[in-house]
Amino acid sequence: MMRRIAIVGNGSVPEGLAETIDNSDMVIRFNLCRSAGRGGLRTDVVAVCNTGRPALEMLAGGQWKASESVRQAKEIWCVRAAETFAALRGPLSRSHPDLDDFCDDYTAGFAAFCKATGRSLKIVPAAAHRALEASLAAFDPSPYVVPSSGLVTIAHVLESVAAAGDRVFIAGFGHEGWQWHPFSAERRWVEAYIAAGRLERLDR
Repeated sequence: MMRRIAIVGNGSVPEGLAETIDNSDMVIRFNLCRSAGRGGLRTDVVAVCNTGRPALEMLAGGQWKASESVRQAKEIWCVRAAETFAALRGPLSRSHPDLDDFCDDYTAGFAAFCKATGRSLKIVPAAAHRALEASLAAFDPSPYVVPSSGLVTIAHVLESVAAAGDRVFIAGFGHEGWQWHPFSAERRWVEAYIAAGRLERLDR
């Protein structure tokens, strides 16, 4: 049967979409799940940056672990493959020495949390990162460090999670933020998938 999969970013979500999002068969949110509220409440998956400061912030203390969105989630997805970021550490130390902790891997911390709470852990594989960067190259990205976790997750859902006939929706993606994500190219990538009928925007 066809599923409706909603991927809700942490950007602005217009009023009136909460019910549509909550009525989806799968709702994926990110990190601190700032989309919860106006962007609905249902959360089946929390996709996390499992390296660097965002990971450390989520695992330290109990605020993230005790949040309603995380408590609902049946799965935690680590979007950053350890081998990809291990290979990035050396080049990044030369090109961006200020990002000295960017590649620190905290996957084990998320794995321990999932084991202790009976949740499933999924790690987006390095091959998915490589495939995304290859396809992103067609959209002339300016110099960047890595694609955003949002785009990695969208690509992973389209290629490895959604079955034929499933509808994949996104909301809360403004394609702006950290300067070292290629957001302009990411927007064009998303629009190309929308034009091809593989992806839909709820907030258009």
